[in-house]
Amino acid sequence: MNNSSALDVVIVEDEPHLAGLHRDFIEQNFNLRVVGIAATLEQARSLLRLHEPRLILLDNFLPDGQGVDLIDSALLKSFDCSVIFITAASDMQTCSHAMRSGAFDYIIKPVSFHRLQSSLERFMQLVQTLRNVKVVDQRALDKLFNLPASDTPAAPSAKGIEPNTLELVQRVFTAKPDVSWSVEEVVEEVGISKTTGRRYLEYCVEIGFIGVEMQYGNIGHPRRLYRKIADQEKSVS
Repeated sequence: MNNSSALDVVIVEDEPHLAGLHRDFIEQNFNLRVVGIAATLEQARSLLRLHEPRLILLDNFLPDGQGVDLIDSALLKSFDCSVIFITAASDMQTCSHAMRSGAFDYIIKPVSFHRLQSSLERFMQLVQTLRNVKVVDQRALDKLFNLPASDTPAAPSAKGIEPNTLELVQRVFTAKPDVSWSVEEVVEEVGISKTTGRRYLEYCVEIGFIGVEMQYGNIGHPRRLYRKIADQEKSVS
């Protein structure tokens, strides 16, 4: 990391171990410098006034309030700062509030570091573009601001898989990684048809995001249940 040109970052996270993991990850992989870690909104405001960072990694559930209150504050809007939410708040109201208020990205715990890396890469690309490019075309804008999944070309086997719907389906499993879901439960949660749900679930199985469990009852056919594959399971396979 080039310290002279590194961008300042503040981490707002009340779990010290997780805050430390985030700090080490971003400083080792990006030209970013963590200038402070806050466990409360009060500490966060103090660090913001002191450093005016270019980026905040912001949790929502804090001992003295919620992170969405910070992103709405006049303090944060008084200087050029992007916000990446990293939080267990998976309700649509909080997510919508954060994105309407200008959050650069929204990542649901437990954190996938692959997902965090993708978000930080897009942030660094945005900073570089703002520095060097005066006029952009639609394709460049889409690449900077769309969901990360839209940057990934669909594999031949992914015909009919729409990135935003895929993101919603995968979010069901990310929010509750230890729960096994039936097709019926997933389609009700996401709000899609059963036929569409089956297609997306089987695609997620194909790419190794979820696994299949068979539940055998006394009567009738066995049920297919789907559960997120843990990172350690992937590394073993």
